[in-house]
Amino acid sequence: MIDDLLNDRTHHIEFNGHLSNHVKHAVVALKGLGASPQKIKSYYDGYAKLTTYGYGLEPARPSKHVISEDNWDRFLGKRTSYSSYCEFFDRKEKELGMDELLRRYIPPLLPGWVGAFTHATIHLGWALDVNHRWMTIEGLAYMAFSYVSCHPERASSVPLDRSRGEQAVDSLLRIAGVWDEDGESFHQWVEALVGDTAAGLAAGILPELARSGLQFRIARMLMEGHPMMYETPAWIEAQDVPTSWEQLYYVTSLIYLAMPGNFVLLHLLTSLHAMEQIAHRLPEDQHKYVIKCFWIGMLGIMFSRANLPRRRKLAALHATYKDAIDPVENPAMRQDWAQITARAFEEEEEHNPKLVYVLQRMWKRTGGRSIYRAAAAQFTTTPELPKSFEHPPAEE
Repeated sequence: MIDDLLNDRTHHIEFNGHLSNHVKHAVVALKGLGASPQKIKSYYDGYAKLTTYGYGLEPARPSKHVISEDNWDRFLGKRTSYSSYCEFFDRKEKELGMDELLRRYIPPLLPGWVGAFTHATIHLGWALDVNHRWMTIEGLAYMAFSYVSCHPERASSVPLDRSRGEQAVDSLLRIAGVWDEDGESFHQWVEALVGDTAAGLAAGILPELARSGLQFRIARMLMEGHPMMYETPAWIEAQDVPTSWEQLYYVTSLIYLAMPGNFVLLHLLTSLHAMEQIAHRLPEDQHKYVIKCFWIGMLGIMFSRANLPRRRKLAALHATYKDAIDPVENPAMRQDWAQITARAFEEEEEHNPKLVYVLQRMWKRTGGRSIYRAAAAQFTTTPELPKSFEHPPAEE
C-alpha cells in the first residue's frame, strides 16, 4: 500500500499556485513512526480532498514544454512543465541507472535547494530515505521546477579566519551576536529589501512567488545576499562530515527551541534531513559542498524573516542542552516518546509528524540527546495565508 501511495501520479506537485503537495512526505514520516496502514491511507485520502490550507490537491497537469537533455537546465526555476521534467528524469534513470542519475543531476540542482520553501529538496531527500524510485524522480523534477539559487559561488573560498576553532553552534552565536548589535538596522534593511516587490519582479523573481509572501521574501534575500551568508566557517572544511551533520542537527534544533513551534524554522530540520540523505548518494568529495549550500540557504531563510533569535536566548538554551542526555532505557522516556508520537498521528498538519520523525531518529542516533526530545514536542500550526491569496495564482 505504501508503495502504491508513493507511486501515485494523480496530483500535481503544487496546488493553488505555489503551495506544495506534502502528502508523500507525510506517508514517509507516518510509516517511519510506526503508524498503521489504515492511518496512513486515511491521512493520504483526507489530505488529497482538503489540506490544512482549505484547498484540495489538484490533478496532474500537461506540460507547456518538452524537457530534453538539450534544454533541461534552460527552464530551471521557471515553474513550468513539471510533468515533462518527470518524464525526462524517468527516461534518464532507465538509461543511466539511479546512482548515475543522481551523480549527474543533483550537483547542478543543489544551489536551488531552498526553492519551493525547501519542499522540493524534502521531496527528493525523503524519497531517498525510503529508497523509492518514482518519488525520487518527482523530487528531481520539483527541484528543477522550483529552483531558486542560494548562490554558493559567492562563498569565500578561504574559510573565515575568526571562525577557526568554532563549531557550528559557535558560528550561530557569533552571527546572532552581530545581528543583536544593530538589530533595528538589520530589520529595516530586510523589510525595505523584501518590501520592494517591483524591484524583485524586475530582477527576475516570478509573479507567483510575489503572491506567496514568504517565498518572495526568501527569493529576494537569496538574490541580494548578505556578507555573513557567504563567510564560510572554518569548521565546514576542517572537520569530518559526520561531525558537521550532527552539529547542524543540534544547531537547527536550538534555533527551533528559541522560537518553538515556528512554522518557518521547523523547515530547517526537515530539509536538513533531506540534504543529508541527498549527500549520502553523492561522491564523498561533494559532501562538504552540500553542507555549504545548506549553511548559506539556512542563513538566507533566517535573515529573510528580519527577526533572528537573540544571542542571549540561544546561549542559554545551549548551556541547558549541550551536555544533556536522556536515560534511553528509562520507561519514562519510552512513554514520553509514545505520547509525542501518538499526538503526531492525530495531527492534520503534516509538518508535525515530519518533525517528530526527524528528531526521534536523531535522539536514537545520538544516544538520547535531550534537545531532540524537547524540540520534537513543540508542534506547529498551519499559518494563515496572506491577503495576496485573494488574487488567483499567477500560473505560467
